[in-house]
Amino acid sequence: MAVSLRAKFKKNKRLIPFVIPAMLFALIFSYLPMIGILIAFKENPNFGRYPAIEAFTRAKWTLNNFKIIFSDSEILHYLANTLTISIMKIVILFPLPVVLAIMISEVKNKVFSYVIQAMVFLPHFLSWVVITGIFNNLLDVYGPINNFIAVFKENPIYFMGEPKLFKWLVVLISGWKEIGYSSIVYIAAITAINQQLYEAAEIDGANKFQQIWHITIPGILPTIMVMLIIRIGYLMDAGFEQIFTMLNSYTRESGEIIGTYVYRLGLGTGSRDYGLSTAVGLFNGIVSMILILLTNAFSKKKFGTGLW
Repeated sequence: MAVSLRAKFKKNKRLIPFVIPAMLFALIFSYLPMIGILIAFKENPNFGRYPAIEAFTRAKWTLNNFKIIFSDSEILHYLANTLTISIMKIVILFPLPVVLAIMISEVKNKVFSYVIQAMVFLPHFLSWVVITGIFNNLLDVYGPINNFIAVFKENPIYFMGEPKLFKWLVVLISGWKEIGYSSIVYIAAITAINQQLYEAAEIDGANKFQQIWHITIPGILPTIMVMLIIRIGYLMDAGFEQIFTMLNSYTRESGEIIGTYVYRLGLGTGSRDYGLSTAVGLFNGIVSMILILLTNAFSKKKFGTGLW
């Protein structure tokens, strides 16, 4: 093994200088900050009164933060919100980029195809602040949607402040923003499929739907599984930026997720409980890692493909 590794280094030694900056970047910005995980095992350090190291050493070691996670009804409620929104996004939104990619790949007019791709890709490059502002105006009590409802003499609805509609709006707006961009990887996978397979299927009398079902979908199935594994890894992240910009006093109970709760607990107004917020974040990360490992193992066993 050592000889093999030494041989690989010798063979690729000219490429090592190009890898060093990426390694340093990961070390400084990804691995060194993980030391902060230790705050989860401390009583809330008083960083406002003492310097960081002194505040950390003064705080007592404890496991109470993790006990609170599993006993605090508020945290459990926000965890349920997170899982509900994430599962809704997976079930409703995950298949749509695949469908869109297949539809775009079937467009024969290249100019029209490029125009459609540009239109559906564009929302991805808008920030969530801008998008939330757009939908706030569209769904406002005096916005165009409610103006249309007024034609039927119905009372206006404050959509963005309706708790029962909040989760569905999160899914709808997230789909509007990301479906087009998410389809890029599937479009690339479809273009890599051998076109002779379609020609042979057409000669055998297969119609377009049969070609898609028996050639296109099996051809991009490894890509679909990899993207699904990655998406399940984010099951504990229902979309912090989106929900943070959409939340208001009316929808906080039904829309608050773990991410926004950790932000509010650690950096928002109030006690700034760094110990508990770090513990919640650590719990979130551990669950995400376990989900990725389990999903990847299932995919490798069932479909023969995975992230590694």
